[in-house]
Amino acid sequence: MKVEVGTQIPSLEIPSVDAQKMKTMAALLRDPYPIHWDAEGNEKMGIKGKVVNQGPLNLSYLVNMLMQWQGQDCIRRLTVDFTGWVLGGDGLSASGKVIEIHGDADTKLARCEIWLERQGERLLEGEAIIALPVN
Repeated sequence: MKVEVGTQIPSLEIPSVDAQKMKTMAALLRDPYPIHWDAEGNEKMGIKGKVVNQGPLNLSYLVNMLMQWQGQDCIRRLTVDFTGWVLGGDGLSASGKVIEIHGDADTKLARCEIWLERQGERLLEGEAIIALPVN
């Protein structure tokens, strides 16, 4: 598949973020912040009955999308802003598009706009520099 400016990166769909996995990851990451495992305690933040996914897990959805598109060693740079919370039970879509291509005979790089969204609301957004195959 030829990659050019405007090429849409195939989306990665996450049907439902597993709240139990968040609790496990909080233990593995030694993250004592109860926002990730105390659904009832989150009432003060207006999300009673929900837990908030860890930032690294949200970032991993974007990384997995990029690697499925161009391979495990394709990512050269990745910058994102966390603009919203991912909650237990959320259905998500990781997507992106190519906004610039540059390089030479030995190296071809694509600058891509990337985002993670829930029903059209962007929860992470940023840019990635991706190594493309040189033909």
